Amino acid sequence: MLRISGSSLILVLTLLFLPAAEAKEPLPVSSGSALAELGEPPPEPPAGFDSSDEAFRAFRTGKVPGINPFLPVPDGVQIESNVEYGDAGNRPLLLDLYRPTESDAAAPGLIFIHGGSWKGGKKEDYRIYALHFAARGYVVASIQYRLSGEAPFPAAVHDVKAAVRFMRSEAEMLGVDPERIGVVGGSAGGHLSMMIGYSSDVPELEGKCGHGDVSSRVQCLVNLYGPTDMTTPYARGVSKTNRAVADFFEGTYDEQPDNYAAGSPLKYVTSDDPPTLILHGTADALVPINQADILAKELMQKGVPYVYDRLPGWPHSMDVALPVHQRCLWYMDRFLDHYLKVAAASE
Repeated sequence: MLRISGSSLILVLTLLFLPAAEAKEPLPVSSGSALAELGEPPPEPPAGFDSSDEAFRAFRTGKVPGINPFLPVPDGVQIESNVEYGDAGNRPLLLDLYRPTESDAAAPGLIFIHGGSWKGGKKEDYRIYALHFAARGYVVASIQYRLSGEAPFPAAVHDVKAAVRFMRSEAEMLGVDPERIGVVGGSAGGHLSMMIGYSSDVPELEGKCGHGDVSSRVQCLVNLYGPTDMTTPYARGVSKTNRAVADFFEGTYDEQPDNYAAGSPLKYVTSDDPPTLILHGTADALVPINQADILAKELMQKGVPYVYDRLPGWPHSMDVALPVHQRCLWYMDRFLDHYLKVAAASE
């Protein structure tokens, strides 16, 4: 169980040494205490690779075991599919609901947002995580949102914020504590989870997809290898890698600079933002590791509690590898339990 004593409310887990070519100054280690009080040390990181290509080769050839996305539904968990959480202009927005079959009290809520470069993916992609956390007593919603081929930025941001408002508005029906809601996303979903977490005080990003009379603020967020600053060279160039970025923002950076700025989670970070867990691999060739580095530095400077696991030698979508998936769960279990179960429940 995660324990944080006294004033040590800021958790930071990071490697202390970086390859010289990756950083010209030390990464932020802590904004309060140099040591994270986890109650137990994190597991040893699984051995990484020299490049993203090498990692994916090892995965394809079976040298690294993969997750099983078709796990059976565990006892004590029920699933309700295709629940409507909002309306995007006569187009229903749907989610799948995973929750404990029995609960004595209102449970913490979790919203999962799939990746796919804002142009693909589906709500079923996070079934493996949803089942895990529902079995741990969370009410989990894995959501679909409008993809860039249907509606460009800020439509997806409007949709995911509507999902938070739905969970809060329908908390009694769902069995959720409306003051204990977290959001988790990977890649494009990580970007959207940060847009929820850091721009809850930006009215123009709320949209009109439903339940506009309640807050979209969350109590914590998890970002798995999501982009944080869309105005950096990573997102501004024109290539196959970031063609998805241009599709999302309806043009290149030169054509739509205001959209790129407005769609950058880093832009909105303030001192009252929710605690953040960052999980990112240093061999990520799609979303560079410096996207996570600059987020950690900004959170530290603003005094926002965060945990950063900077995993050496692992690529984008690293948690499809079983040992990395297990490591991510180790962090997520303790982080989410602390901020949505232990600390919040004791207030």
